[in-house]
Parts: sequence; C-alpha cells; structure tokens
Amino acid sequence: MNKDWLNGIDPGIGNYIAGFTDGEGSFNVSVMKRRDYAGKWKVRASFNISQKDRLILERIQKVFGCGTLRERSDGVVYFEVTDIKSLKEKIIPFFNRFGFLSGNKKKNFLIFSEIVRLMANKEHLNEIGFKKALELREILNEGKGRKRKYNLSELITEKSSEAIRKTASNQIGMPTI
Repeated sequence: MNKDWLNGIDPGIGNYIAGFTDGEGSFNVSVMKRRDYAGKWKVRASFNISQKDRLILERIQKVFGCGTLRERSDGVVYFEVTDIKSLKEKIIPFFNRFGFLSGNKKKNFLIFSEIVRLMANKEHLNEIGFKKALELREILNEGKGRKRKYNLSELITEKSSEAIRKTASNQIGMPTI
C-alpha cells in the first residue's frame, strides 16, 4: 500500500468522506451461485455509496483512485469498489484512519474488514474459510431491510454436500461433475 496516498489526504476531506459514508455508504458481501466455479459459489465483497449528486461521487472516487460509477434508471448514482486489492489497500486503511461516529457503521466496517482479509488471503476458497466468511456475513448489516437470496444453512449444507460428493467420487475413481 502506498502510505503517501493516505497521508496525503486532507483531514477535512477525509472526515467529510467518512461522515458521508456513515450516512450514505454500505459494506456488503454477496454470494452468487456459479456453474463455472469449482466450489459453486462466488463470494463478492463491495463498498458503495449511492447519491443523486454524481459530482460528489466523482470527487470521492478521485480521492480513492479506484472503483466505478454507475447510474440507475431513477437517477441514483453508485460509487462502488469490489476489487479485493482496492478494498484491502485503499478502502479499509482509509476508514481505519477516518473512522465513523455511528456504532452500527463501525461494527459493520470491522466485520467487512475481516471478510476482506479472508478473501485477500484466499481463505474463503476452502471450506473452513468459506464457512467463516458466511458466518460473518450473517451478522453484517443486521436489521430491517436486509435481503439475502441464500441463507447460511442453505450455503453451508450445499457446500458440505458438494465436498462429500466430490470426496466420494474421487475415492471410487469417478470424475467429479
């Protein structure tokens, strides 16, 4: 990580972005079923801020030097960072330096940071790390309005069943599907 980047951020701007994120930003982890992945599931971490004012998000994107901007049909613009390296080297160090006032956002940031650490170390690709990432995801953004396409028991059961099936197939010399 380039510490000069982080140290070069004006504290007024850094605190503004942290406050803005405290109200309008979120840290998320999604799980998608994929046929082209060995483990059948893709874990995706993302940080985003949504707002109708594109200019403010362009300025935030410029400070971070990463991420994308996209616009929904209703005019809401999203600044989003999904790249694990950028999350690990830019987003997490930034919010470690310029923290949050809201207890809930602090909690979610800490959980998200641990999931990103697992992913950066590729631990989520083994069964134990995958389960740990999912368990952390379960307590991320708790409360009203949270939507999960797949719940923890579905993901763990299917992942475990897949591992058992592959092990059994390998033991009797059958190819895995």
